[in-house]
Amino acid sequence: MEWQPDEQGLQQVLQLLKDSQSPNTVTQRAVQQKLEQLNQFPDFNNYLIFVLTRLKTEDEPTRSLSGLILKNNVKAHYQNFPSGVSDFIKRECLNSIGDPSPLIRATIGILITTIASKGELQSWPELLPQLCNLLDSEDYNTCEGSFGALQKICEDSSELLDSDALNRPLNVMIPKFLQFFKHCSPKIRSHAIACVNQFIIGRAQALMDNIDTFIESLFVLAADEDSEVRKNVCRALVMLLEVRIDRLIPHMHSIIQYMLQRTQDPDENVALEACEFWLTLAEQPICKEALSGHLVQLIPVLVNGMKYSEIDIILLKGDVEEDEAVPDSEQDIKPRFHKSRTVTLQHEGGEGEEDEDIEDEDDDDDDDALTDWNLRKCSAAALDVLANVFRDELLPHLLPLLKGLLFHPDWVIKESGILVLGAIAEGCMQGMVPYLPELIPHLIQSLSDKKALVRSIACWTLSRYAHWVVSQPPDSYLKPLMTELLKRILDSNKRVQEAACSSFATLEEEACTELVPYLSFILDTLVFAFGKYQHKNLLILYDAIGTLADSVGHHLNQPEYIQKLMPPLIAKWNQLKDEDKDLFPLLECLSSVATALQSGFLPYCEPVYQRCVTLVQKTLAQAMMYNQHPDQYEAPDKDFMIVALDLLSGLAEGLGGHVEQLVARSNIMTLLFQCMQDTMPEVRQSSFALLGDLTKACFLHVKPCIAEFMPILGLNLNPEFISVCNNATWAIGEISMQMGAEMQPYVGMVLPHLVEIINRPNTPKTLLENTAITIGRLGFVCPQEVAPQLQHFIRPWCTSLRNIRDNEEKDSAFRGICVMIGVNPAGVVQDFIFFCDAVASWVNPKDDLRDMFYKILHGFKDQVGEENWQQFSEQFPPLLKERLSACYGV
Repeated sequence: MEWQPDEQGLQQVLQLLKDSQSPNTVTQRAVQQKLEQLNQFPDFNNYLIFVLTRLKTEDEPTRSLSGLILKNNVKAHYQNFPSGVSDFIKRECLNSIGDPSPLIRATIGILITTIASKGELQSWPELLPQLCNLLDSEDYNTCEGSFGALQKICEDSSELLDSDALNRPLNVMIPKFLQFFKHCSPKIRSHAIACVNQFIIGRAQALMDNIDTFIESLFVLAADEDSEVRKNVCRALVMLLEVRIDRLIPHMHSIIQYMLQRTQDPDENVALEACEFWLTLAEQPICKEALSGHLVQLIPVLVNGMKYSEIDIILLKGDVEEDEAVPDSEQDIKPRFHKSRTVTLQHEGGEGEEDEDIEDEDDDDDDDALTDWNLRKCSAAALDVLANVFRDELLPHLLPLLKGLLFHPDWVIKESGILVLGAIAEGCMQGMVPYLPELIPHLIQSLSDKKALVRSIACWTLSRYAHWVVSQPPDSYLKPLMTELLKRILDSNKRVQEAACSSFATLEEEACTELVPYLSFILDTLVFAFGKYQHKNLLILYDAIGTLADSVGHHLNQPEYIQKLMPPLIAKWNQLKDEDKDLFPLLECLSSVATALQSGFLPYCEPVYQRCVTLVQKTLAQAMMYNQHPDQYEAPDKDFMIVALDLLSGLAEGLGGHVEQLVARSNIMTLLFQCMQDTMPEVRQSSFALLGDLTKACFLHVKPCIAEFMPILGLNLNPEFISVCNNATWAIGEISMQMGAEMQPYVGMVLPHLVEIINRPNTPKTLLENTAITIGRLGFVCPQEVAPQLQHFIRPWCTSLRNIRDNEEKDSAFRGICVMIGVNPAGVVQDFIFFCDAVASWVNPKDDLRDMFYKILHGFKDQVGEENWQQFSEQFPPLLKERLSACYGV
């Protein structure tokens, strides 16, 4: 007997579906409760599918809603459905996949893929064969409905479909899909391409076997009249470029011609998909060769795509010039992610570098209210990467256009020209230099354009040339640029304020101490902005102040500057509640300020310190409650704790020994013990940074905890979590220097891990350097324990430290190596040339360290004899030979 609904039950379900479309929140809550009650009855789901597939008397939105509620039930409780119910649902889906209504067909398709992704592809063996057979139906609706369902299954389960688990259905499905590329209905053609497209990136074998047919079929559809089909053709070609460029190379000329047309497609969605082609091609080694003949056509197309469209201007309120008094809506404020503290070393010829494994977010952010990717952003990104590939060869095609754009009377065109200039800044810098003395003043002038969108893009583009500006005499460009940018920070338009603040932060990073003469003027502006800004821009302002502190360092420690800056910061600090996320950027900012002001921060440190400790304590307590009773408590947002730990690090670094009394009067060491064992890597990362900073600032409070802390540090020397491992390694090195010979009992729990990490292939540079420093420091305090391992690490040790600047950390590490060579000279013999190279990397070692080097070099030379030494030193590169003979007479 086939299941039949009970009339009264059916009415109840229909009433529920009607109620659930009501906007009233009370009704909505009642609906939720009723749903939970009805879910106790196993055949409730039969009613839902019945309404979706059979109840043609009801309106479509109600039927579709019934299917969507069923989909949610499948997601939540499918494993508890009785088999009679699940079989009925599956049967109904397949029988009604050709419903005349597109909405109902789509809903059934969603339901089918949801059941399939609950592991049911295996236990519903007839699904794929039946859907594939239905594709051949004479009835358009059945064919379209089945294709819609198949497309969703291909999207959700592409890996499973290409595995042995299902007996490789793609061997049948892909050739079948390819036949439908020729179908008379554009909707069906579009589905067919979309299905095959799901298998390109995974390189499904069945597709690779049919790759040439696929590519030929795409070419046939290239000029299709349907924009959805053209979009899917473009998407396929972009993915093939990544996966099977070998099959495209023979046709590359015509593909490029085709993509040039499509990038100008009247349908912006097609144009955007096509524009991705240039971005992807730029990453391929053949890019230069493939494109050099086409630049003359491509560059104007990309440049043309960089104009704001009319819809962009409406969305960006491009005609609203003054909005500084309009409060921000909360959903406009993107969540900010705090980047936890990572300890890095200073390199030759540059500041401490960014960790390579922690990418810095890109600064190509010219209009983030349209965070969605659009043709303008894609064209600008493509021009940016192509500028990096072709460098100055791009300019002959660009410069003639640029002139016309930058001085154009229509602001939309002028604006796009300024964006072009910013996009090529990185790749074409060399070739642009001769034009900058004329262009930079023009850009500075554009900072006071009457259109806000021109002012904001000028801020961004100028920040891309900040490096050059700073390299010129300050009066020529730096001073005028700074004067104008500071005015823009106080602009009456919020977008301009934001762009100016970000741009100024970049300028600060480039100019560093060049800004010192203007500090008073800069601080007046930033402090004035405090009283003026709405919520979102305040967060960016904190960043500009923090960057300023990082850039000018101790020069900020002047009573008049402290008097300007601290009162507004502390006022904000007192306004914010402990659970307000705005604390993040403010804490980060204060951390930079405390580090820069050093003793100048003392009058403010007590309340700041106390609050950080409270934030850590509250978060730990909340996490404990949550772990014990997850049903009663919410999980805490651990970012509060991470940011607080990082600010404590900033205080310890800035205040040095002055932090001692604060630590003495708090339970921070107990809290740190818990944080170091937190499940979240970022919490551990920040804990170890703080441990290292406290070790340097007030070891007497750390020392009693060492026996408990060391095993935890040892456990965290796990390079899977790069930054945690990096900070733990650094902290061990700092502790060693304070412990001296008392470090001996702990060498065994850390040294084997350190030696393993320094020998791992592909370890990021920062981690290698910190590992080498810590091994050197351990060896300095416990040579007898570490020296026997010398030959296992000497070579990577030397190569990782040769590029580090002379500093205290490098000094102590090299002393350690010298002491270890004294204990175990045989350990270095095999790799002595690497040691020579590392020694030569020192510019000015302290006298006693130089003596140590001298003794080792001469000792080795005497031991092997003059003739062998001559042969040995023949292998040296000329520069190394020169330095060693000049500095050490060998």
